[in-house]
Amino acid sequence: MFKTLRNAFKVKDIRNRLIYTLLALIIIRLGTLLPAPAISREVTEQWFNAETLGFFNILTGGSFTRMSIFALSISPYISSSIIIQLLTIAIPKLEEMQKEGEDGRKKINEITRYVTVALAVLESGAMAIGFGGSGALEGGLSFTNVVVIIASFTAGTAFLMWLGEKITQKGVGNGISIILLINIISTMPSDFINLYYQFINGKAVGTAILAAVIIIAVVLLTIILVLFLQDGERRIPVQYAKKMQGRRMIGGQTSHIPLKVNTAGVIPVIFASSLMTFPIVISSFFGVYPARAYFWPKVLKVLDQGSWLVFDSWGDFKYSLGLLIYIALIIFFAYFYTSITFNPIEVANNMKKQGGFIPGIRPGKPTTDYLTKVLNYIILIGAVSLTIVAVIPIFFSGAFGARVSFGGTSLIIIVGVIIETIKQIESQLLVRHYKGFLND
Repeated sequence: MFKTLRNAFKVKDIRNRLIYTLLALIIIRLGTLLPAPAISREVTEQWFNAETLGFFNILTGGSFTRMSIFALSISPYISSSIIIQLLTIAIPKLEEMQKEGEDGRKKINEITRYVTVALAVLESGAMAIGFGGSGALEGGLSFTNVVVIIASFTAGTAFLMWLGEKITQKGVGNGISIILLINIISTMPSDFINLYYQFINGKAVGTAILAAVIIIAVVLLTIILVLFLQDGERRIPVQYAKKMQGRRMIGGQTSHIPLKVNTAGVIPVIFASSLMTFPIVISSFFGVYPARAYFWPKVLKVLDQGSWLVFDSWGDFKYSLGLLIYIALIIFFAYFYTSITFNPIEVANNMKKQGGFIPGIRPGKPTTDYLTKVLNYIILIGAVSLTIVAVIPIFFSGAFGARVSFGGTSLIIIVGVIIETIKQIESQLLVRHYKGFLND
């Protein structure tokens, strides 16, 4: 990896792309420090904390708790992309666009941008009204304050979306993924500092060493599990029959269908985390928090990850019911998302048209049934593995009070983005006859 980066800086074009990406990331981090107008930071800081907001706070790089102009970050874009991808299955017109190649992809990207702006307007408008009703706006709830907040947050999201596309064009890697990566990484140093003061600083030497070893071991084991989860795949062999084309015999080749173990990526965890966190965030606008002893806050406490797997007493442990709901949602969305992104019937029909078949399986419906069976088995393995990665930090947080904002999902994103970015740099180096880490 480091050898690849060294070689990359020797090539002017790639060096310029890396510098462009670095400058863009600096701009993003500076933007997270610019406060949005009309919002009282003192009030919002009392409302929100990294533990309550969970994964949403990580996606924004802490911008939401600081109420900066990038408070929404690229969350509306992620939601918009997922919505359009889901609608592609339901709306024939979008499905046709998807099959039109580059032109269709550009049209879908344009629709995604419009939906992103619309979602940003809706979210920022709801936040502005919620803030105004709770006394978090300087000067109170007024038309001017609402418009200013909507304009600030929407402009921040639109700018990040534009900058992400520019990074993709002129930098390295996928721009949106790179922005996600820097947001997640930016929250990690403070988490490790908190762990140091909580479990190491001021403790006996033996206790401190043991705590440090456990923390490092858990992080490394989680990263290793994520690496296996990212690279694991089931390859289904496909044989293409020979046929005459003109005067030549073509075909007879052997290929394979790669089915990734983690087919849905981090989408199931993002969906599950968003559904669990959304009621907590909305309730916070009205001064209702999971910690208070009323009925609704008790329901919210079930949805709060910070309340799960706390073994102090049955009164605390009962809220771990939310963890079971969380796991069920991850598994459900793993199957749901994979079912709309991989169609066994379509794959089987395409293989049949091209004269391909799976050895030992007849073309047509038997191939569809076989692919469905294998896919369901792989999805289950991937969903269970994804659940383990997501639950590890929740377990240590509840059982030992190790409060950190990042978790297994964050590591999946970090590892995945880094691997894809390094592979892209490596492919550009190979074109220029450099040897990189993939060939070591």
